[in-house]
Amino acid sequence: MLQVEIDGKSVEVEQGTNIIEAAHKTGTYIPHFCYHKKLSIAASCRMCLVEVEKAPKPLPACATPVTDGMKVKTHSELAQKAQKGVLEFLLINHPLDCPICDWGGECQLQDLVMGYGQGAGRFSEEKHTVPAKNMGPLISAEEMSRCIHCTRCVRFTEEVAGFQEIAMANRNENAEIMPFIGKTVTSEISGNVIDLCPVGALTSKPFRYNARSWELSRRKSISAHDALGSNLIVQTKDRTVRRVIPLENEAINECWLSDKDRFAYEGLNHENRLQKPMIKQDNQWIEVDWETAFNYVVKGLNGVANDHGKNAIGMWVNPASTVEELFLAKKIAADFGIASIDSRLRQQDYRLDENRHHDAFWLGQKIDELGSCDAMLFIGADLRTEQPLLTARIRRAAQNGAKVSTLSARREELRMPTFVQAALHPTQWVETLRSMLKDTDDNSISGSLKNAEKAAVILGAAAQQHPQFAEIYVAAQSLAQECGAKFGILPQAANSVAADMLEIRPTKGGNSLQEMLATPKKAVILVNVEPLADTVNGNAAMTALQSAETVIALTAYQTPSLLEAADVLLPITPFTETSGSFINMEGRLQSFYGVVQPLGEARPMWKVLRVLGNRLHLAGFDYNSSPEVLKAATPASGFERHLDNLVSFNADNVSGSLKDANINNLWRVGGVGLYDTDNIVRHAKSLQHTVWAAEPKAVINSRTAERLGLGVGNTVAASQANGGDAVVVTIDIDDNMADGVVYLPTHALNYRLGAMMNTIELKWGE
Repeated sequence: MLQVEIDGKSVEVEQGTNIIEAAHKTGTYIPHFCYHKKLSIAASCRMCLVEVEKAPKPLPACATPVTDGMKVKTHSELAQKAQKGVLEFLLINHPLDCPICDWGGECQLQDLVMGYGQGAGRFSEEKHTVPAKNMGPLISAEEMSRCIHCTRCVRFTEEVAGFQEIAMANRNENAEIMPFIGKTVTSEISGNVIDLCPVGALTSKPFRYNARSWELSRRKSISAHDALGSNLIVQTKDRTVRRVIPLENEAINECWLSDKDRFAYEGLNHENRLQKPMIKQDNQWIEVDWETAFNYVVKGLNGVANDHGKNAIGMWVNPASTVEELFLAKKIAADFGIASIDSRLRQQDYRLDENRHHDAFWLGQKIDELGSCDAMLFIGADLRTEQPLLTARIRRAAQNGAKVSTLSARREELRMPTFVQAALHPTQWVETLRSMLKDTDDNSISGSLKNAEKAAVILGAAAQQHPQFAEIYVAAQSLAQECGAKFGILPQAANSVAADMLEIRPTKGGNSLQEMLATPKKAVILVNVEPLADTVNGNAAMTALQSAETVIALTAYQTPSLLEAADVLLPITPFTETSGSFINMEGRLQSFYGVVQPLGEARPMWKVLRVLGNRLHLAGFDYNSSPEVLKAATPASGFERHLDNLVSFNADNVSGSLKDANINNLWRVGGVGLYDTDNIVRHAKSLQHTVWAAEPKAVINSRTAERLGLGVGNTVAASQANGGDAVVVTIDIDDNMADGVVYLPTHALNYRLGAMMNTIELKWGE
C-alpha cells in the first residue's frame, strides 16, 4: 500500500491508483470531463490538472499514478489557474446558449464553469460550428457544436459495447465526433453514451425537447424487461413517464442500462393502452364499468365450471408479472380448483417437472461472480439479444483473459474474444454435451472449464425452448459437475425465478400450456399474456383460444390478437403504475413502487386479482397493500432457500421428442427478437425503428443455400407444422450458421408461423 497526502488528508491506496481515484477515497472532488471510472484513461480534457509537490507543472489527476509519500494540492493557486485556463479554452468555440439549451440544468460543463471558471471570457471571434450527425432513432447528435472531444462515447462503444461505432475524425479545430460514414449506432446498449456525454452533444432523441430537467420528478424502480433486474430512475412529469436513466448498482447493472430498459417507456402511453374494461357482445367491443366486467367474468367462470367441470378452465400466466401478482393468480387457481395453470409460456419440454419441488432455476451464482469467472460455456444462448448488459460484463471478463465458449445454432457476433464457438444443428446438442464429458484435451471446451479456478456452464433461452430441454439440461448439469463449474440458466422473463419458486405450473390432474394448446380449454384466463407474441407457438395459442367459450384477459393493451381471441378485457397497469417485487436471475428480491398514477380506469393487477378472488367467494383475499401480499407469498425460510438447479433425471431412459429427428431437416432458431420481448417494448416507437426490430430475414449458411438452390435476396414461403399460413421471407446467407438451420427470430409478421424452435420448410414460388 502507498501513503499519499491530498489537500492535507492522508490516505492509503494500492499500487497503480491514480490521483483522482485516491482523491475520491478522501472525499475530495477533482473536476473532470474525459475521466470515467469504467473507461480507459484518455487524459484529453486536462480539466483535472492538480499541483503535485516537486512537479514542475500541473499534472492530470486521471493519468498520474500516485507514489509513496506524494503530496497533492487540488485547490492551490497553481491548480485553480490551470483549471480556469482549461475552461476558458473549452468555451472559445462552445455555443453559449445555456438559457435555451435543452441540456441546461444537467450539464457538467455548465456546473464546472460556475464552480471553477472565470467570470468572463477574452475571446470574441466567431465560433466554430459542427454539423449535426445521424446516429439512428435513439441518439440525437443535432448539437455537435457543443462537443468538447472528451471521447467518452468513443471509448464506450469500443471498450464496453465491444465495437467502435463512434470515432473522432480530423484533428485540431476540425476534429469531430461522428459515426462511421453511412452508418448509424446500432449497439443494444448504445443509449449509455447519452449519460456519458458531459455537455449534451449526444442526447436522447425520444426525450429531446420533452421536458426540462428541473421539471421532472425522480423515482426509483426496477426493470421489467429481462431477468437482470436493472435498477432505474424513472423521471416523470404531468403524471406520465418522460425518461428512464440508470440507478447505479455495481452488483447488478453497474452504472449502465440496456436500450430496452432506457427507451421502452415510450410504450407506456401508446394509443393501444387499455383504459376501461371492455366486453365483446355480438362480436362488437363495448366499454363497461368494473362492476359489469367482474359480473361477466364470474358468470363465465362459474358457467364453464358447472357445465364442464373446473378442469375445463386454464390459466396462462406471464412470468414477467410481479411476485404479488403471481402469488394471487396461483391462489385463485388453487382455491377455485383450476389445476391447469402455467407460466412457462415459451417452453416445449416439461419432463423435468417430476423432480422439481419448490425450487427455482436461476443463474447459479451472483451476477458479479459470473463476471469474474475464468471460463464460461453458454449453451443455446443469443447473449446480446437475451442479456445485453450481462453480455457487457462477460465481454469485460473475456477482454481480461476469461475463456468464453458457446454451443448454439450459430456463431453469434459477440464482439469479444472467444475460446470456442460451436455452431451445430439443434439435434446435435445433446450428444455434443455428452461427448464433452469424455473429452480430456486441455484445449477443448471441457478442458477450459476443468482448468479454470472459477468456471460456469449456463443454459440460454434456445436451450429452454428446445424440444429436448430435459436431455440438454441433464447433460449440461453433468458437465458442470464433472468440471467443477457452477451451473445455471438465463431466465427468459423478468420474474421467471419467482414464477418457478411459487410453482406457477400445473397441479395434480392439470395440464401444461403445451397440453392446453393441443387440447383447448373451455375457459382461459390470460394473466398479462399476449397469446400471439408471448407463447412458444402463437398460431397454436390463437387456435386454442378460438375454441374456448370464454377468454378473460387481464391486459394493459388492447392488441389485435386479444380483440380477436378474448371476450372480456380487464385493464391492468404496467410496472410503472403499480407497486410490486421481482426476483432477478441471481435470486435477489427487489421491490418497487409505482411512479405515476394508473392511466384511465386501469388498476394494478394484484388489486384486480384480489377483487376477483372476493367475487368468486374465495377466502383470504383481504389484502390492503402489495407488501401484505408479498409477506403472504414469502416462504417461511425465505426465497433464497429455494434456489436450486440440481435435478435428478435419467435422460438415457426417456424417449425424447426428437427420437426420429433428421439432421437434414431444416430447423428454425432465433427465439424472441431483442425488441419483441414484452408488450411495453413492442409498443415503444423508437425501439421499433431500430435495425434490431426490422423484419427479420431467414438466414442460412452457404451449404444449406446450395442444397436448397437459394441465394441472397431470394424470397421464399416459410411454413411450419402446427402453424398458420405460410410467411414470405427473404433469404440471407451467413456461414456463422450451422448446416440445416434457419435463423428467424419472432416478429409481428411471423407470429403465426409456428413454434419458435422446430422444423421449418422453405419453398420457392409459393
